[in-house]
Amino acid sequence: QVQLVESGGGSVQAGGSLRLSCAASGTTYGTYCMGWFRQTPGKEREGVATIDPDGVTSYVDSVKGQFTISRDHSKNTFYLQMNSLKPEDTAMYYCATPTTYLRCQPVGGGWFKNYWGQGTQVTVSS
Repeated sequence: QVQLVESGGGSVQAGGSLRLSCAASGTTYGTYCMGWFRQTPGKEREGVATIDPDGVTSYVDSVKGQFTISRDHSKNTFYLQMNSLKPEDTAMYYCATPTTYLRCQPVGGGWFKNYWGQGTQVTVSS
């Protein structure tokens, strides 16, 4: 059993920045692949970024160079630093971790038995 709690969402102006946090419990943080996903009404949830147990990161093309995923082992917490935000980035953001996976990637990772946080809303105004 894994529990994930997101925080740090809010409303910002286009071009601004936000730092999302995901606190993990019930597992050993360093042994897990962790990821950020986002979803808007009427759309499928999409992967954004991941960080593997060794700290290797992966991003979807749309956020490369703008978003950065990182972790803090001592706090069992990982983060998503979002810069140069655009209205298109408006969504509910979720953190997640798989029990089993083929690749620690936000898309096509072959994740199984996943755990999800409750989500944190990000709204970017123009």
